[in-house]
Amino acid sequence: HLKLRCYVVVELKAGAFKPEHTGQLSFYLSAVDSQMKSDQDAPTIGLLLCKSQNRVVAEYALRDSNKPIGVAEYQLVNALPAQLETSLPTIEQIERELASGNEESGQPIVDR
Repeated sequence: HLKLRCYVVVELKAGAFKPEHTGQLSFYLSAVDSQMKSDQDAPTIGLLLCKSQNRVVAEYALRDSNKPIGVAEYQLVNALPAQLETSLPTIEQIERELASGNEESGQPIVDR
């Protein structure tokens, strides 16, 4: 993120939020801070996107974390702007891909 001057790690989970997801994301944040972050960069921010979440469980899972991590629920939508329809996969293609693969096997996408 250029304005915040930090890396942002976004992890997308095909299923519901589980407390152990925060530990995995914390691991990724530590790795990015150790391997990529410079002294001028702010601490890396983690964003965990899940198909569904229980707010109370997420709060307990993050309560003692000292890393900037957020948990959010995502929704697939049917409407896509016409100019993007040919550039992006359809919802059906995404759902097939998510259903055919193991959600835990993907590598995190690290972007600044």
